[in-house]
Amino acid sequence: MNEQSSVAVPSAAAPAGQYVLTLSCPDKQGIVHAVSSYLFMTGCNIEDSQQFGDHDTGLFFMRVHFSADEPVTVDKLRASFTAIGDAFQMDWQINRADQKMRIVLMVSKFGHCLNDLLFRARTGALPVEIAAVVSNHTDFAELVGSYDIPFHHIPVTKDTKADAEARLLELVREANVELVVLARYMQVLSDDLCKQLSGRIINIHHSFLPSFKGAKPYHQAHARGVKLIGATAHYVTADLDEGPIIEQEVERVGHDVTPDQLVAVGRDVECQALARAVKWHAEHRILLNGRRTVVFA
Repeated sequence: MNEQSSVAVPSAAAPAGQYVLTLSCPDKQGIVHAVSSYLFMTGCNIEDSQQFGDHDTGLFFMRVHFSADEPVTVDKLRASFTAIGDAFQMDWQINRADQKMRIVLMVSKFGHCLNDLLFRARTGALPVEIAAVVSNHTDFAELVGSYDIPFHHIPVTKDTKADAEARLLELVREANVELVVLARYMQVLSDDLCKQLSGRIINIHHSFLPSFKGAKPYHQAHARGVKLIGATAHYVTADLDEGPIIEQEVERVGHDVTPDQLVAVGRDVECQALARAVKWHAEHRILLNGRRTVVFA
């Protein structure tokens, strides 16, 4: 310290660190008491708490947003919470609430979801850091480059699929990526990749399935006179488009809409549903409950 500045000057207290605890475990008495007592004893303050007991599965789910003053760190919190987690057979995590989640976006030739997520991330509407964009085509290389985000062109054929997925996994590991988002990536992933990224990969698709499979689903829907356009965001599993649902969005349409107008409406609802799913995952608001999810939105 400079000797001429030896007089202490009062300063504002450093802001407390923000953390999120999520957990699921067999439902029994004492869980909330144990968690709240732990936070009190470690000098933490609960900012928000949500919980849900599922009578069908017998499981209890909880999300607690809390603050803690230094010298508390996330590593110290994790180490000291382990005993409680073990006692209640919890599947639990403690994460910093103010740390942006690193994600990878994957896209093919439909860029509306990609463009929407890029913009939301840039403007701070999504608490994420996009580490890279991966595509089996080069159509959006220039768009991604305008955001100063690395673009990886990884072509996929029947013969190169295994190598392409290996490159993706290598990128996920090297870039410390926590979530992969299929922003209209039109390739079926292998069972092995789905297992390795279980709970860490989100997809979006229209909600006509299984009624309108294959090419041009919106045109098929127009021919049948549908009155609702929908989209579903879900976790990816080996069962194609049947993973645990995170969010769904719908829009009513009239008899006078054209197929092209249906496509436009469909793009909007896909963007909305996917953006919410990514946001909730990044904020640690989603807990897996078998083939379903608990979403503390």
